[in-house]
Amino acid sequence: MKALARINNFAAAAVKALVVAMVAVMLSVLSAQVLLRYAFNLTLSWSEELSLGLFTWTVLLTAALGVREAFHVRMSLLIQRLPAGARLRAEQGIHLATAAVGCFLAWSGWRYFADTHGTTSAAIGYPIEWLHGSALVCGVLIAMFALQALVEGRIPADETHGDESV
Repeated sequence: MKALARINNFAAAAVKALVVAMVAVMLSVLSAQVLLRYAFNLTLSWSEELSLGLFTWTVLLTAALGVREAFHVRMSLLIQRLPAGARLRAEQGIHLATAAVGCFLAWSGWRYFADTHGTTSAAIGYPIEWLHGSALVCGVLIAMFALQALVEGRIPADETHGDESV
């Protein structure tokens, strides 16, 4: 289990750094596109496609981080009212279901990745599986992060204090 925790810690740190870098590049490219179009009447043929790819990866990687850091949206009104033992079992069920969704996303992402193998993007010409690999990577990360939370018996912080807020 310590190996999974070490792998997940490394993966989460790498994903955080990667997301920050991708957002910085995406914002720079979009800003350059707007500036060049409106100030100099020049258009970049590749900027929108690059930004869309970066946005896709950013959203999916951040969703995986949401599982890891428990900052994803959730309704906890019912779970907060359960006794401690039932609350722990409910959280374990949620972590297990989340891991299953991650596995399904990874499997579906792999199929999509394989189906689009060999095609290239229209404007930039990069292998399109670089874009479609995002679902595969996201699914694997979600499954790994949820399995760690399941094994550790993690309960989100807002539920450990019996807070009545939603």
